Amino acid sequence: MIPVTKPFLPPIEEYQSLVSSIWERQWLTNNGPLVNELELKLKEYLRVEHLLYLNNGTIALQIAIKALELKGEIITTPFSYVATTSSIVWEGCTPIFVDIDENSLNIDPKKIEAAISQNTSAILATHVYGNPCDIEAIQKIADKHNLKVIYDAAHCFGTNYKGRSIFEYGDVSTTSFHATKLFHTIEGGAVFTKDPEVLKRMAYMRNFGHDGPEQFFGLGINGKNSEFHAAMGLVNLKYVDEVLKKRKELSLYYVEKLKGLNKKTNSLLKNSEFNFAYFPIVLPSEDILLKMVKVLNDNWVYPRRYFYPSLNYLNYVQFSEGLTVSENISKRVLCLPLYQTLSFEEVDFIARLLLRVQNN
Repeated sequence: MIPVTKPFLPPIEEYQSLVSSIWERQWLTNNGPLVNELELKLKEYLRVEHLLYLNNGTIALQIAIKALELKGEIITTPFSYVATTSSIVWEGCTPIFVDIDENSLNIDPKKIEAAISQNTSAILATHVYGNPCDIEAIQKIADKHNLKVIYDAAHCFGTNYKGRSIFEYGDVSTTSFHATKLFHTIEGGAVFTKDPEVLKRMAYMRNFGHDGPEQFFGLGINGKNSEFHAAMGLVNLKYVDEVLKKRKELSLYYVEKLKGLNKKTNSLLKNSEFNFAYFPIVLPSEDILLKMVKVLNDNWVYPRRYFYPSLNYLNYVQFSEGLTVSENISKRVLCLPLYQTLSFEEVDFIARLLLRVQNN
């Protein structure tokens, strides 16, 4: 079987060594030494000043919204994972969808201003598949209208823009360290900000709002992560450059093998370093996509329709019309298998199956 992804797992003895140290300390969670070590090493690797390690990327979004004290409407993309929208709704705000650019698949800055109202408090944009949004255009709009900017950078570990980590941009950036990501801590996530006051609020919020054992800074939630998850992150971090290199090699091999396939791929932002987190293709029609998925599945290959459906179809948001690009792309986009242990022979096999469907 060839799944859409497999988690990278380090040599088990390296993980077991750190787990043994947890056993000796009997400190399992609540800001333990491995969590602190992971935060420091991630800041060093990513070249960022501030980050907080959390238990998942969804909590990261929720804490970001709460820490920035957002109310009312938040402009966002309909082409993302459901957590981008659900976090807005969960925090009592209203998502206002803006259509995407058909080439980058990110939110289209040219359409944002028309969606701004007196109730708009922020823009929450996703760097889709690890490809940076048009950061300058979004920031220019935010500055003009006094809006906050949150980036859902769940896919972005290893992505840089203009020589800096993509996590450096926006008022707050969030990411995921879920097992499906190229760098993972089994479950996990992080928030990033350059604002010390926002960082302080988020640090309190991830620990129930505690300001000491018997007093509270304010409203909080349980956003902490455990020593066992941090241990996995510490070991995986040693191999992340190797993972990034292999994913790039596999992606470029896909490009070569699929030259004859009638498809589009998303265009990358100029001056960015892409992390090859996913390999999406946009096919000519949904009918062709479904035929290809069936043939792949019949041969034990399992790609993913990621993202589908367009989020304006969620049953807990008000349906938005006019999102024709997102609705169209979401029906035609398919992410092909991509992971560390995928072989070039398996890519050959996948490519042959896709081309066979097209040419029959």
